[in-house]
Amino acid sequence: MSVISNLLVTSLSFIVFSGYAQKPSNASLTKPSFQPPIQHGVVIQENIRIQDYWVSEKLDGIRGYWNGTKLFSRSGNEINLPPWFTKGWPNTAMDGEIWRGRNAFESTASCVSLQKDNNACWQTLRFMIFDLPGHKGTFSQRIIAMKTLIRQASSSSLKMIKQMKIANKAELYQRLDQVVKQHGEGLMLHHQDALYQQGRSKKLMKLKKYQDAEARVIQHIPGKGKYQQMLGSLLVETQSGLQFKIGTGFSDLQRKNPPPIGAIITYQFIGKTKRGVPRFASFKRIRNMN
Repeated sequence: MSVISNLLVTSLSFIVFSGYAQKPSNASLTKPSFQPPIQHGVVIQENIRIQDYWVSEKLDGIRGYWNGTKLFSRSGNEINLPPWFTKGWPNTAMDGEIWRGRNAFESTASCVSLQKDNNACWQTLRFMIFDLPGHKGTFSQRIIAMKTLIRQASSSSLKMIKQMKIANKAELYQRLDQVVKQHGEGLMLHHQDALYQQGRSKKLMKLKKYQDAEARVIQHIPGKGKYQQMLGSLLVETQSGLQFKIGTGFSDLQRKNPPPIGAIITYQFIGKTKRGVPRFASFKRIRNMN
């Protein structure tokens, strides 16, 4: 397993998936004390009026909920930030992502799990906000409020995700292609009149070229040919009990040091077979254990 993958498996402190628990091993995340009242999106629906939505890039970072004094992961773990990182932040609840940049999830997660005051790692991270859970206005009004908060905070570690209007679906998919080519994950569409709603909201939608899902590693299948004495594929099991193999998406280093048995991985796919097996399933990463 790579150094970063090892850090993800052993350093982040808490995970529960389908009844499987892993022992916490790092003090940078404390035991969950509550469930953050955050909003989650759904897969995009076809029968929508694009002009009514604000569009932003879907960041592949660590989800965070700022309650005005502390930052929590989506599972309720408190993230012990360096004091300087939140200096000047407002005492207003904010929803966002700890983010380094595109195609940098593993290094971001490693940095969060290995938090040390004033280290160079945290200097590269930003908290990118995309909503205000406690604001009672529409999303358009919340955008204005977020811009005001960012301007008043004047913090190099606190930024706002850019929100834009799209004229039509052709332009929307053109924007998606641009983001994906630059190693971005996808887009988010948020209805201009939507109120903040805890849980799943049909007025907040995600658009990606691939779908993501999670599964537990149950077996390493040896490789053949150029992958002899390395990993050929993983046999994985979903939360529903479906088992299938994933044989693509691995670097040579990951094939030499594959995710361990019992690890929860994220994979991407394009649709499913009639039996419900993900098509073109490809390994993406070891699951973010926040």
